[in-house]
Amino acid sequence: MSKTIIYIAVMASVTYIIRVLPLTILRKPITNKFLRSFLYYVPYVTLAVMTFPAIINATRSPVAGGAALAAGSIAAYFGADLFKVAVVACTVVFGAELVIFM
Repeated sequence: MSKTIIYIAVMASVTYIIRVLPLTILRKPITNKFLRSFLYYVPYVTLAVMTFPAIINATRSPVAGGAALAAGSIAAYFGADLFKVAVVACTVVFGAELVIFM
């Protein structure tokens, strides 16, 4: 029981430090162009790092997931909305798994 309390206390302190430290250290606006552009893209990169492996591993075959990722990316590039991209990706996965597992 005491180890659990220690673990929770360590996790809480690390989370608190990560969120409060930038507020205490960085009091003036960031003027460095490189750092500003780096911080601008951090949420997009984080989302991509979490999403792309899930797309590949969500199917029975990584080939079907990769094909759906490619088809969805192409559909999004040509201006399809989110629903159409999802329909294209699901259709490609369905067709690819029919071909692979027949």
